[in-house]
Parts: sequence; C-alpha cells; structure tokens
Amino acid sequence: MGLPRLVCAFLLAACCCCPRVAGVPGEAEQPAPELVEVEVGSTALLKCGLSQSQGNLSHVDWFSVHKEKRIPIFRVRQGQGQSEPGEYQHRLSLQDRGATLALTQVTPHDERIFLCQGKRPRSQEHRIQLRVYKAPEEPNIQVNALGIPVDSKEPEEVATCVGRNGYPIPQVIWYKNGRPLKEEKNRVHIQSSQTVESSGLYTLQSILKAQLVKEDKDAQFYCELNYRLPSGNHMKESREVTVPVFYPTEKVWLEVEPVGMLKEGDRVEIRCLADGNPPPHFSISKQNPSTREAEEETTNDNGVLVLEPAQKEHSGLYECQGLDLDTMISLPSEPQELLVNYVSDVRVSPAAPERQEGSSLTLTCEAESSQDLEFQWLREETGQVLERGPVLQLHDLKREAGGGYRCVASVPSIPGLNRTQLVNVAVFGPPWMAFKERKVWVKENMMLNLSCEASGHPRPTISWNVNGTTSEQDQDPQRVLSTLNVLVTPELLETGVECTASSDLGKNTSILFLELVNLTTLTPDSNTTTGLSTSTASKALSRKVSRSDDECLCEPESQGVVIVAVIVCILVLAVLGAVLYFLYKKGKLPCGRSGKQEMERNTSI
Repeated sequence: MGLPRLVCAFLLAACCCCPRVAGVPGEAEQPAPELVEVEVGSTALLKCGLSQSQGNLSHVDWFSVHKEKRIPIFRVRQGQGQSEPGEYQHRLSLQDRGATLALTQVTPHDERIFLCQGKRPRSQEHRIQLRVYKAPEEPNIQVNALGIPVDSKEPEEVATCVGRNGYPIPQVIWYKNGRPLKEEKNRVHIQSSQTVESSGLYTLQSILKAQLVKEDKDAQFYCELNYRLPSGNHMKESREVTVPVFYPTEKVWLEVEPVGMLKEGDRVEIRCLADGNPPPHFSISKQNPSTREAEEETTNDNGVLVLEPAQKEHSGLYECQGLDLDTMISLPSEPQELLVNYVSDVRVSPAAPERQEGSSLTLTCEAESSQDLEFQWLREETGQVLERGPVLQLHDLKREAGGGYRCVASVPSIPGLNRTQLVNVAVFGPPWMAFKERKVWVKENMMLNLSCEASGHPRPTISWNVNGTTSEQDQDPQRVLSTLNVLVTPELLETGVECTASSDLGKNTSILFLELVNLTTLTPDSNTTTGLSTSTASKALSRKVSRSDDECLCEPESQGVVIVAVIVCILVLAVLGAVLYFLYKKGKLPCGRSGKQEMERNTSI
C-alpha cells in the first residue's frame, strides 16, 4: 500500500492532477478546481485565485494541463504578460490588473484544467476547470420510405435521427404519438453512435427500430435532442414523420362521388377502397340487367370508373374486386345500387297546333322521370308563366296568341334536373305587319338598308315596290323579316317605298317615307322625326294613305312637327300684321279711303 501512495504523491507534486490521499498526516486534501463554463466561440475569463496582493500577482505562471502534463502558456512579470509559444500564443491576454487571463475563441479542445502559480510560496497555485458547450443543430430525421410489414419477426428500422455539431454529446429520446419510447426486447431497439469532427464537435446518429402493427399506420414519430449550455438544460425536436406500414387487405368496398342524389349530366366517380396497404389491384363490374351477369367496366389508371356525363343507362348494380398481388387472393365488395335520376324527353300534343281565330286550343305535356315531376307552361317571347300543370287551355284565340309556348318538366327535389319542349301555335289569318308606316331620314345618293317584318299563318312572303337587293330571314315559323338595300334617288324620295306581305288568306302593306336631312336644323337619328321644315311637313300632310280603323298611320313625332310648323306660321303673320298697323298709325303708309277699301277688299278675299 506504501508504493501507490508514494507514486501518487510524486505525480501530485509534479502536475497536480492526482488528489492527495486522505488520512496522510501533515497533508491537506487538494481542493476541487474552480468551474468555468463557456460556449464555443466565446471568451473564457480565468481568474487567478491567489492572494490579491500586488506582490503575488506581479509574478505568476499559467499552465494548461493536458494528459496529466503541465504546459506553460503564459507568464506575468512585474505586471506585464507574455504568451508562451504554442497553441494559445495568440489567444491570451491579461485583464483586471493582471488578475484575470482571457482566452478568446474557445473550442472544444480547450476543455481542460488551467492553473496559475505564484512565486512566493512556490507551492501556492489555483486550479480552474474549463467546461465548453455547443448547442447541436436542429435534428434531421429521415424515415424509412420503403415501409415496414406488420408480419416482420424482428424490429425494423423506422427512422434515423442526426444531430450535428454539438458539444458535449447530446442525449436523444424517441417519441411515438407524443410518448417517449424505451428499449423493449424484440419490440423497440435504439442504436446510437457519435462521430468526432475535426473541430472537436460531435455528430450524433440514432436509429430507431421497432416492430409495428396495423394501428401504427398513422403513428407520428420524432426525435428530441437534450443538451446543456451555461444557461441551463435545453432541447430541440425534429419534425414528425409517418412510416409506411404494410398489412394485408381484409375488406373491400365501393365509394361514389358526389354523395347524394345524382342526375343526368353530372360527373360521377366510382372508386374501390380497401383496408390493406398497399391496396390491391381493383376492377369494377356492373350487372347486366338482362343477363344478370357482371360485366367489367373500363376504369382509368387509378382504377376509378368515371361517368361523364352520367346517363340513366348508368344506373344499376356495381361491384368491386380487390386482387392481392402477393397472395393472389381476390376479395369482392358488397354490391351497391347506383341511381342516376333523369327526366325523359318532353312530349307536347298536338305537336304542331293550328287554329282559326276565335277558336280554343288545349296543349298537353308529358314526360317520364325517376322522381315526381312538376310541369310549367311559359310564353316563349316573354318568359311569363301561364300555367302550372301539364295542361294549358287557350280560349278565343287571337292572332297575337300565335307563336312559341314552352313546357318545362322538372324534379323539385333535385335542383337542375329538368327538360323542356317548345311548341309553336299557328293562328290562321292574313299577314300582320309590324308597322303600317314609318319615316326614314336619308341623304341623297346614299345606300340605304330598309327592313320590313310581317307575321301570319300561313307564313307570308314579302315583296317591295322598288328594285334593289333583298334578303329574307325567318324569325319563327310564322314571322319573316325582309331587308332591302337600295340607292336613294330623287324619284325614290318622291314615291317612297312600300313592302307588301302576301299569303293565301290576304295581303297587307307597310309604307316607308323617305325624308332628306335638313342641314339648317338639328340632324335627327334613325328613330326621331324632329327638325322638319314647313315644306317637308306640308308634303307629309299632303300624302294620302289608305289605312284600317285599328291601325294609325301617323307617328306621334310627325303630328308634333306639323303643329309646331302651323304655330310658327301664325306667329309670323301676327308679327307682320302688327308692323303694318304701326306704320299705318304713323302715317307712313300713303293710302287714303280708297286704299283702305282696297285693303279691306283684299282682306275679304
């Protein structure tokens, strides 16, 4: 026992790295070093704990202890410091009047014992333990993308966690769904290793291996790094990952989108689903309503049957087959009924109704549907609802009743599901003109487009009383629009233009008056008749046009212009009379009694 104590005492005297052996008479136990903690890259302040008298601090030697060997790094003489050659030569400086040695740009390699030793007495020294810390980078986690089968006999790799550039080595903890995982025989195994970088920092790698079950298919795994800094304990967490878990299929079923009542025209998707991973190979079949046999349908690359647009023929019984390519076992789904609601083409009777004026007409609307139907009758020209129900009664028909009627068959419980049918009612009668007469403002020698519209049953034809380029366009089965392109000439201005609509039941005529634009007045647009001169108004009034009692040939604008012209003439005559009377009173007019009589005679005439 004496030899070990002698060796230890020798080493303690030489490098001060072995504690004194307790119980040896005359020797005190070596005090614990002072602890200084810093982060990598910062400055460590090493305070010499010797007596603060100037004499003790004016002659101090600093040493670093590495592998139980003292290495001189700095000396103080008469309060002046000097670095010793070596790794600390350019990183040391004196502070606090020589009581503190500053070590800059601390690295993990600096974690060791430093001591200062005074000259008197030589055995007086102060030891400092420097601890260095560095927070690791954010942990990087990589999941096993190949997946884990549930029937594996041994734990399989779930994920790998890497924490780089930390000091000292951080501690790693694995979590599943927020709960820490611990080593469990044949169930959970955590394998960790570390690498020392050239900087002295550590890179930690931890691999989590586990046996998983089907319920782990959505489990969230992550790792946590615990480490210490001078400020205390800290931690960093990785992102959460999910590992693919493979398990056999036990059930197959069908799913239809959109959910709810389907109608013709919808985009419908029928897809197979299974509770296995990876999913099996799917096929979809539809039962033939005639043979009751299943016939495979064509699906897209994802195994989805798309019906676009859906038709009532797509209704029926569908079934899915899931084939496990590993076991070659095929699992069927439960058959599912698909109903595509529809409304058939709407039928109206009579399909082409014809009636005489004053008679009655009954229109009937029919359609079939997978749901209860509602019917409406609308007037095509106005959109007005005439009747709710499949039957429309029209009494005492006038020629205005001719035209389009639309039957709408709809399903109230399914918005957007409806069909319509248009029927044109023809009322026998002579042609009916859209206007009896019209005034058109023109310029001489211009090309003019004139239009004339007529309706009736049978459908009339339109002719013009002047030569020009004509064209006809059917507006509906009983209405026609004719267009005339003609050059404006003085003769045409004098005669005007007539269009005549003719049918087997009679004829009717419209007149278009052509009036030159008067440049001394405001130029009217195509629909106005203001700005007429007196001569123009007189010309318009002088024309004689035969007309029926129920149709007015004069436009309200023309009548207003005539009245204005007459009033202007009356005002001019009144002013002239006043001037003559004033001159007469002043004696400016050389007329005597005979002159008066002559004037009276002329006035009476």
